[in-house]
Amino acid sequence: MPLPKKEFEPEATCPLDGVRVVDLSRLVSANMASLLLADFGAEVLKIEDPKKGDPLRAWQTKGISVHWKVYSRNKKSVALDLRSPRGRELLLDLAAGSQVLIENFRPGTLEAMGLAPELLHRRNPRLVVLRVSGWGQSGPYRDRPGFGTLVESMSGFAARSGFADREPVLPPTALADMVAGLYGAFAVLVALRANEVGGGAGQVIDLPLLDPLFSFMAAEAAIYRLSGRVRPRTGGRSETTSPRNVFRTKDGRYIGISASMQAMAERLFRAVGRADMIADPRFSTNTERVRNADACEAPIAAFIAERSLAENMEIFERAEVTAAPVYDIDQFMADPHVIAREILVEVPDQEMGSLPMHTIIPGLSATPGRLRRRAPDLGEHTAEVLAGLGLGRSEIETLAREGIIGLPKGEASDA
Repeated sequence: MPLPKKEFEPEATCPLDGVRVVDLSRLVSANMASLLLADFGAEVLKIEDPKKGDPLRAWQTKGISVHWKVYSRNKKSVALDLRSPRGRELLLDLAAGSQVLIENFRPGTLEAMGLAPELLHRRNPRLVVLRVSGWGQSGPYRDRPGFGTLVESMSGFAARSGFADREPVLPPTALADMVAGLYGAFAVLVALRANEVGGGAGQVIDLPLLDPLFSFMAAEAAIYRLSGRVRPRTGGRSETTSPRNVFRTKDGRYIGISASMQAMAERLFRAVGRADMIADPRFSTNTERVRNADACEAPIAAFIAERSLAENMEIFERAEVTAAPVYDIDQFMADPHVIAREILVEVPDQEMGSLPMHTIIPGLSATPGRLRRRAPDLGEHTAEVLAGLGLGRSEIETLAREGIIGLPKGEASDA
């Protein structure tokens, strides 16, 4: 089944219409924050280096910047050389007329550029400044370079991922960056709300990658304090509930099962023909099932291994057992629920014809976000945005010739 097709709606109204975001970010974390704001209507001005653009553009597959196309939809590109005094002046002018500024430089860089939050707030006292970094604006590690991989390593996430007899496992995606982006968008909205009801003062949001990802470790610190034990890697198992794991089917596929409630565990035992396990003291409570996980999972694994994925799923769905197939991306894209819910949509693309990407999340019934524009070419909106500051065409052309701003190839040649 083909994915649902979505056309861009440039004139659609959205709940964050009227919010302007000056986005100095690069790569994933802050780009994720500004993406969420853009999806719900904020005018996000991506400030990019006129020669290189956001390094995210260099993450390519078969010569196409697919990451850029996904993370920068609904945004505008303004190519501005912030190393030049005139470029910084233009940036300050943009910040003066905006509600939010986002940056993810190493701490101290914004100050060294002459764009410290104090200066920004002198120009615009209401400005919300989101500062994303690896380790935060304070602390002994503040000056270290900080990428998501380092945070995934140090936060405890990698140490809990994988199997006990093998090396820790890093996530295959930019998880720390994306988690920070979610927190960042939420923090910006909180700050805007505080600005709205609290007298109009702006503020600075200090958002490291480390802190949000550690929060996803839930009660790990409390468990350690209580037990005095560093929990080992457990593969697909959980030390909180059992049975919970991934099981191999007869046709070489995998199925994930989580029986985290007593009633669900009992349904699962009945479904695999082992109702006797319900009364067995080793499996009668969740605590005992966790303690005896090997013995608990063995008959479940044997049952699943004798049947195909489809056969297992039919049995478990009929028994209302919480089970789901382990999908590769091709299987996910073909799933009827994914298609019906429009979790993935096809959008127009100038290079590929159409491009699959996730829909706008979450879905709001009355004030949904919209796909209003494709990811921009480098400097595509420079002239438009600077004209809004009162610059005439001749001045824009002069700035382009001097390399202070960047225009798209066609406009640059005209200049």
